[in-house]
Amino acid sequence: MDRQPCAGGPSRSPMVVGGQGTSGAEFDARAIRTDFPIFNRKIHGNRLVYLDSAATSQKPEGVIQAICDYYRNYNANVHRGVYTLSDEATSAFEAARGAVARLIGAQSREIVFTRNATEAINLVAYAYARRRLGAGDEVLLTEMEHHSNLVPWILLAQEKGVLLRHLPVRDDGTLDLDRLDRYLTDRTRIVSLVHKSNVLGTINPVRELAEAAHQKGAIILLDGAQSVPHLSIDVKEMRCDFLAFSGHKMLGPTGVGVLYGRAELLEEMDPFLGGGEMIREVHLDRATWNQIPWKFEAGTPAIAPVVALSSAIRYLENVGMQAIREHEIELTRYALERLGELPHLTLYGPKDPAERSGVISFTDDAIHPHDLSTILDSRGIAIRAGHHCAQPLMRRFGVVATARASFYLYNDRDDVDELVEGLKHARRYMGYAAP
Repeated sequence: MDRQPCAGGPSRSPMVVGGQGTSGAEFDARAIRTDFPIFNRKIHGNRLVYLDSAATSQKPEGVIQAICDYYRNYNANVHRGVYTLSDEATSAFEAARGAVARLIGAQSREIVFTRNATEAINLVAYAYARRRLGAGDEVLLTEMEHHSNLVPWILLAQEKGVLLRHLPVRDDGTLDLDRLDRYLTDRTRIVSLVHKSNVLGTINPVRELAEAAHQKGAIILLDGAQSVPHLSIDVKEMRCDFLAFSGHKMLGPTGVGVLYGRAELLEEMDPFLGGGEMIREVHLDRATWNQIPWKFEAGTPAIAPVVALSSAIRYLENVGMQAIREHEIELTRYALERLGELPHLTLYGPKDPAERSGVISFTDDAIHPHDLSTILDSRGIAIRAGHHCAQPLMRRFGVVATARASFYLYNDRDDVDELVEGLKHARRYMGYAAP
């Protein structure tokens, strides 16, 4: 295929010592950072210490090049042309669907492309739940949900009279499973919960919850926006019926999300949006629908982001999801130890790094999270500050906002040390004693 190269240099394989299938090898996050052009930037004259991957991850050169390659060499619409460019675009688009399916242990026909995880959850609430649930039926959520997994169900409850129940969160940041029998009832039709909390870092026992839901005849939807980028996922092993996640948190571009749904459920569901691509035949007064997954993909999709997501998945697979997880556990262990040395900080979430992810939320007893974030930014350190789209969880812990540091495969102990020194600097800058 005669294609023009993109500017910005050649795409490289991940620069990692270790990776898939290697035991005990060194995980070299500093070498991995060289695959990410953004880390060449200086922020206020300092090295960029990016600790906000729970909001969005940075992108390796190969992902950036994949977007450029599509627009430069085979820009055309998918599924609709019989000429060379369209055929190439369609092949790359559907290859990405296959890559997503392979990553999570699904069939290609069970992968629906959406704009983001939020849209994927809304798709289930609208196209599955809206027709099946009515007054008196129950949807079980938790107190740790992101707004994306609260608001769609609030809208459904307002429209259909559905009852929303919320499994409580313990003080240690874990779900109160001892009370599950009180919240999961014979009226429960859907259990929808986050796999991994974007605030507490808690990794929920989703297989146990899925089996309990199925015993009640309910289906389970998992918000995997924080888990799919970091964990080895097998939807069949987890027994989940639906799984929603976003490409931009797993090294891919913004603008593409994924809904996995069991094929038999997708077959039964109504379309979410109407228009081109999702139809089989249209008359002036009636229409029939395309096969799954295209039944849910109306209009021209986000072709370039989908194609680039395939590149992101290849990168993650080359590094190895198990290696990424092991690195995250060790880095989280170190971060909890270092942050625990600062007596003015309160940390939220489980204390065992093996039971949580590399997301650490904290508050300073004297400095607002927004001020902390601004001061840290002056040193090139990027953290999140606010309610993290989880206001009910903030109320549960009696705070308005927290600061949040979140790690990924390109972070290392040096980044943690920079964070700790930055927090000490913030105390001094604001006129408070620092250890």
